[in-house]
Amino acid sequence: MSESKTNFSFEFFPPKTAEGMARLRNTRQQLAQFHPEFFSVTYGAGGSTHDGTLNTVREICSEGLTAAPHLSCIGSTRSGLRAILNEYRQQGICHIVALRGDMPSGMVDAGEFRYANELVEFIRSEHGDHFHIEVAAYPEFHPQARSAEDDLNNFVRKIEAGADSAITQYFFNADAYFRFVDEVRERGVTVPIVPGIMPISNFSQLCRFSDGCGTEVPRWLRQRMQAYGDDSASIRALGLDVVTELCDRLLQAGVPGLHFYTLNQAGIVSTIWQRLGL
Repeated sequence: MSESKTNFSFEFFPPKTAEGMARLRNTRQQLAQFHPEFFSVTYGAGGSTHDGTLNTVREICSEGLTAAPHLSCIGSTRSGLRAILNEYRQQGICHIVALRGDMPSGMVDAGEFRYANELVEFIRSEHGDHFHIEVAAYPEFHPQARSAEDDLNNFVRKIEAGADSAITQYFFNADAYFRFVDEVRERGVTVPIVPGIMPISNFSQLCRFSDGCGTEVPRWLRQRMQAYGDDSASIRALGLDVVTELCDRLLQAGVPGLHFYTLNQAGIVSTIWQRLGL
């Protein structure tokens, strides 16, 4: 993956029902026309399991598209992760999004891995360079990090462990991204760092997500959105303006790509894409 080419990718979560799977097929068909580099599939989101991720990945690959499953290590064992990685390799998967993940509800033991850099090291020790490994980056810093400096150092450790590139948590402040990239470049990191983009459709849902992951929603945006109340059309229109302008600024600055958190919906992402003239 090179900084000279702008790469686009889309993220899905594994549906829990047959109806959800059918809707995701329609979403995928709409987004495939944009020729993304890959579709990533989350792991364990909303109570889903490895099987849900694997089944979704298999279906994406059967359509001739490239899939990148997420793999989280917290609460996992070496033997368990070894089996999953071998399974993905047998399926022809060569792209992994390696994450620490969140401790499953009710689980006390963190397992044999505590940090994402340990997972990256494990993948490299087991499979060499077979997998292209993405890791997460946090321009506004991980909510559980002890300090900004600790978070930057944690990110550098993931790259030094063998990660090929990174996808950021979504953000609405482009300067936070630019500063993050500058700071890790000063620490010797040269891999592409792709901005994660969250379209805005349901603002109350977005605020819940953001409060949980540490993303700052600008006060002016919260106030404007709250003033719209139940006026979903106005919320959508402002959200489109804000996210399109953010993407445009990032692309103008020469970012290596954009990674869209689709929430399994194609419409709003397609509109942003068209507005950007991509």
